[in-house]
Amino acid sequence: MEIHGYQMPEDLHYEKNHYWVRIEEDLLVMGMDDFAQKMAGDIVFVKIPFVGKKLQVGKKFAQVESGKWLGKVYAPVNGELVEGNEALEADPALINQDCYGAGWMYKIKPVDMGEVENLIHGTKAIEKWLLADIEKYKEH
Repeated sequence: MEIHGYQMPEDLHYEKNHYWVRIEEDLLVMGMDDFAQKMAGDIVFVKIPFVGKKLQVGKKFAQVESGKWLGKVYAPVNGELVEGNEALEADPALINQDCYGAGWMYKIKPVDMGEVENLIHGTKAIEKWLLADIEKYKEH
């Protein structure tokens, strides 16, 4: 689905700070959404925390940097980091080129897969949230 020039796939779940989550069997794949990567500009660094790191919903566990921005990455669910996209260490711009594909960032094993339902999901919810954030960031 496209909203004001931003691609926001409807089958994904979104964390309020503009990171997406895709369910793949018993894991969650996480990355930065199109709105965030366009707002940030060229991504120059992505922190890949150690595998096995315990994640607590809403708590910072990594960071992303662009030429003009330093962003925090918050855990979308309680769980454990099981993989980081090592390709981003050599080429963080993969996020700008393909934020929903090759630019994925982390794989998480959630404590409870049901927590995904607390994220933003569904056409109406995604649209309402994104339009509000477009307005909010326009003022800055």
